[in-house]
Amino acid sequence: MSFETFGQPLLTFPDAEKSPLSIRAKALVFVDPRSRKLREELEQLATRSVSVLIRGETGTGKELLARHIHRASDRGGLFVSVNCGAISPTYADAELFGYAAGGYSGSASSRAGWFGSANGGTLYLDEIGDLPLPIQIKLLAALENHEVTRVGAQQPSPVDVRLVAATSIDLAQAVAAGKFHERLYHYLSEGPLELPALRERTGDILSLAEYFLGIYSQRLGLPVPLISEAAQLVLERHSWPGNTRELENVIHFALLVSTGDEILPEHLNLPDEGLGRIEQQLKQILGNGSDAEKDALKQLLASAGFL
Repeated sequence: MSFETFGQPLLTFPDAEKSPLSIRAKALVFVDPRSRKLREELEQLATRSVSVLIRGETGTGKELLARHIHRASDRGGLFVSVNCGAISPTYADAELFGYAAGGYSGSASSRAGWFGSANGGTLYLDEIGDLPLPIQIKLLAALENHEVTRVGAQQPSPVDVRLVAATSIDLAQAVAAGKFHERLYHYLSEGPLELPALRERTGDILSLAEYFLGIYSQRLGLPVPLISEAAQLVLERHSWPGNTRELENVIHFALLVSTGDEILPEHLNLPDEGLGRIEQQLKQILGNGSDAEKDALKQLLASAGFL
C-alpha cells in the first residue's frame, strides 16, 4: 500500500489495518537520495530470478523490502517469513523442509515445512546467519537442485522457491570465521541489497515521523498534532541507533505526553546529542589517541573535576 507523506511515496504492508506487524518498524519512505537509489535497485532485483541478500541494521525494515520484492516479482505463491533465530536446532530439518507421515513418532500426517509452503512464492529468511551450518548446506542443495527431501520421505519433492534472506551482520566475516557456508554466501551475493541505517538517510526521518504520528493518532482517537520546527531539528539530528523502530517508539511516546497541538523537543525524550557527540570524541581520543593526547586530556578532565 502506498501513502503520500510530505508529497512522497511511503511503502507499507498491504494489509496495514489487519496485521499486528503493520506499524512496528514496517514502513519506509523514499525521500532521501540514498533511499531513492535503494528503490531503483530493489525494482531491478525484483524482476530477476536470483536470490536476494538484504543487509541492514536491526529495525531498518528489511522484511518490508523483502515483501515488496515478492509483490513486484509477480510470483503467484505465498510470501513465507521465517526468523532463523527462532528455528529449533533439533527440528530445523522438519521446520524448513517438512516431514512425511510417520517421519516422527506420533506424526500421522505429513507437513510441507516452510520451504514447501513457499512453493511458487518467496521464502524470507531473517537473520540467515543464525542457521546451523548443516542446515545451511541442505538449504543450498535445495536452492540449487530445486527439490527438498522431507524428513522420513524416500524421494525428494520438486519446489520452486525464490529465497530472500536478510542479515544484520557481515556474512563475509562469518564465512572467514568458519560460521557461515562459503558457497551459500556466494549464492546469495548474486542479488545484494544494502538498506542504509536511518541516520544515513536523514531525508526520510520527518516523513516517517509524520506517518507514525498519523497512524497512532488514528488508533488512539486523538487529534493529529504538528511537529514543531524545534522538534523537527531534534529528530533530524538524532543518531537513531534503533533505526525506524526507535523513531516509532519516540513518536508514540511524544503523542501520549504532549498536551497542546504541537510536538515539542521535550516531548521526544531524546538525549542531548551535543553531549553525546562530545562523549564519543572523548572516548575516541582515549582509545585511539597518542600517549601525549591521552595525558593532556586526562589532565584537562582532572583539573575540571571530572577525574
